[in-house]
Amino acid sequence: MTDVSALPGATISPEELAVWRGLLRAQVRISRHLHQDLLLEHDLALGSYDVLQHLAEQPDGRLRMNDLADRVLLSRSGLTRLVDRLQRDGLVRRETCASDARGLFAVLTMQGRERLHKATATYHQGIREHLLGRLDAAEKNQFMALLHKLSEDDQPVALSA
Repeated sequence: MTDVSALPGATISPEELAVWRGLLRAQVRISRHLHQDLLLEHDLALGSYDVLQHLAEQPDGRLRMNDLADRVLLSRSGLTRLVDRLQRDGLVRRETCASDARGLFAVLTMQGRERLHKATATYHQGIREHLLGRLDAAEKNQFMALLHKLSEDDQPVALSA
């Protein structure tokens, strides 16, 4: 077995690597639980819930596809495929942008709003069960401070397809 901290160019210690891996494992574990809960209860994938939620947060229930992709951390092509599925299910529709013929909006439908509304209790329960309920008040405050510190430069991340 090779100690990665001994490899040429290594800049982090095994302990630091464990912190990174712990963050990734926690995020994946929580996301998998939420995804499974939403699928079982509402036949709605976590990524689909996220798209519907971002659209619902807008006063008119619409976002440009590029802006939506940035918010849900998907590539443009990944979001296009997801919106295709949501449109087939009647949960969103696409509209062209009057000011930019190349621009498209994803728009939340009434059916999408209803599905989101039904799934929200399951989503919130999962967040409570798999994250918030495992932390006391002081830990939540510390966790929020750490997350804020890690996202201070909160620039959109360009993801590949």
